[in-house]
Amino acid sequence: MTMPWVDLPCYLNGHLGRLGDARVPVMDRGFLFGDGVYESIPVYGRRLFRVDDHLDRLGRSLKALRIEDPYEREAWLDLLRSLVAHLPEVEDQTIYLQVTRGVAARGHAMPRDLEPTVLAYTQPSIALSPEQRHQGLSCVTARDFRWQRGDIKSISLLGNVLARQLAADQGADETLLFREGYLTEGSSSNVWIVRDGALLTPPPGEALLEGVRVRLLQELCEELGIACNLRPIAETELSTADEILLTSASKEVAPVTRLDHEPVGHGALRGKPGPVYARLYEAYQRAKVLQSL
Repeated sequence: MTMPWVDLPCYLNGHLGRLGDARVPVMDRGFLFGDGVYESIPVYGRRLFRVDDHLDRLGRSLKALRIEDPYEREAWLDLLRSLVAHLPEVEDQTIYLQVTRGVAARGHAMPRDLEPTVLAYTQPSIALSPEQRHQGLSCVTARDFRWQRGDIKSISLLGNVLARQLAADQGADETLLFREGYLTEGSSSNVWIVRDGALLTPPPGEALLEGVRVRLLQELCEELGIACNLRPIAETELSTADEILLTSASKEVAPVTRLDHEPVGHGALRGKPGPVYARLYEAYQRAKVLQSL
């Protein structure tokens, strides 16, 4: 189902209406400075998926920016569920949630006692096509030129926009980023490699966002008996990996079959989605049913 974005249900500072009617003052610090944080929360079968993990991460990002969380957990859940209810014919949705410091006279220092601006809206989810899953995704690599605090899910996304455009310019789906020779993440994805049957991804830290799906894939690996390790991954390891995977709220778990225009993998599976991906994708679909609230 598609619908014009202006007609999507939108919550803004206590009022529920149409996204096209939402208005924020030009002196909002989110508009002026990108002074805010966000989350994208998947909805499957009209139920929120891993919502506690998303709200926990929202709380960590708010704390890092010294913005007081405007709502208690149950109030957040009520808000999110009310948005889902306002798209009654859509089973699978994606909720975008944003909190900024609020409205104040322009100045770089953080004003005290502002009322945060809270925006949330929901839309029909956009999933990878069967063809994309069958053929796999194409990625390019680049130096990670973004700011140092990648662990904060900030609305200041210009670096990510520039990184994603590098892929778009080459007809690719995503850009994988490296800092001082080591993998950090994609422009909007966590990145994994498979080596000798084990799944590997960089450990949490200030250089990259702790993806909600990192914990999920750790749980799925334990369920499936797949070794899963969080450790630094050198750039050279991607060119020799058995498989490369991406995870995000929209991609779920996705196979990368081409990197810098070269096929990923070895032997008969070179340039094709691999067996670890296939097992994790099936397990992910089961989790969507069992872990949604």
